Amino acid sequence: MANQLNIKSEDGYRLATELSDLTGESLTAAVTEALRERLEREQRLRDRTARIARLAGLAGEIRASLRLAAGASHAYLYDDSGRPA
Repeated sequence: MANQLNIKSEDGYRLATELSDLTGESLTAAVTEALRERLEREQRLRDRTARIARLAGLAGEIRASLRLAAGASHAYLYDDSGRPA
């Protein structure tokens, strides 16, 4: 026997029925496809959020290393009168 899902919300049942009517799918197929699409969208969002967090961490590391380099002397780039060498 298959597992069951009961929609106890009038609004949820109305939406599922309306989607089923529009697509011509069974109520089960319409709900299953809607859930699949939502799950994929949420997974992509979380993957994107994790990727952004990783990039922000790398940017922070780069920024910290550039601060150290910024304090270095650039005197070798200029002659005694201050013009580029």
